[in-house]
Amino acid sequence: MSKIAIIPSAGSGSRFNSPIPKQYVKVLGKELIVHTISVFQNSNEIDEIIIPADTNYFDLLNKLKNKYNLNKITKIIEGGKERQDSVYNGLKAKLFNDNDLILVHDAARPLLSQDLLKASLKEAEKFDSVVVAIKARDTLISGNEFVEKYEDRSKIFYAQTPQIFRYNILLKSFEFALKHKFIATDESMIVKNAGYKVKIVNGDFTNFKITESGDLIILEKLLNK
Repeated sequence: MSKIAIIPSAGSGSRFNSPIPKQYVKVLGKELIVHTISVFQNSNEIDEIIIPADTNYFDLLNKLKNKYNLNKITKIIEGGKERQDSVYNGLKAKLFNDNDLILVHDAARPLLSQDLLKASLKEAEKFDSVVVAIKARDTLISGNEFVEKYEDRSKIFYAQTPQIFRYNILLKSFEFALKHKFIATDESMIVKNAGYKVKIVNGDFTNFKITESGDLIILEKLLNK
């Protein structure tokens, strides 16, 4: 059994308000994606890394791979229009074994701890499908300009990554979604839609996704700790 990380990196990051995609913005002298990839490069648990990306950034990714000795990157492949397309391309990038664990992680989520990575992989070995998520702390309101109702936060989680699945489960789920034209925002949704159970692994609030430019200030402070 191999453990392979797919890091979809083809997104443009429209909310980030930058001339280049946020995953290539430098943070403390290194591109954001380098911080993220390094988590898996430095893990004894991960065997290889696949990067679906915009073809315009292939040269840069290869340069970063060589510069920072990111030798677990085995494939840099063309990403898709949507995240779902990019991950599917990753699943078709090589021959996998059915019981391989495929870990999908956001390129702009660089603060995944080794402890959380190990814990999520351990749960995936037991349950075959897991999503890292954090329990809602704040009061949850639904509505538009005015409050319509309050939601029960006791059963609400915020999904994070990594999301980890057996290869055969993830591939079948993606093919089911393709057949039924089901569009999802993450892999756990695709797997659940195909009828599989997905185990929740308690995440960490520091494992946040860089979404807006102001998030970089928080990231730099945490990286400097």
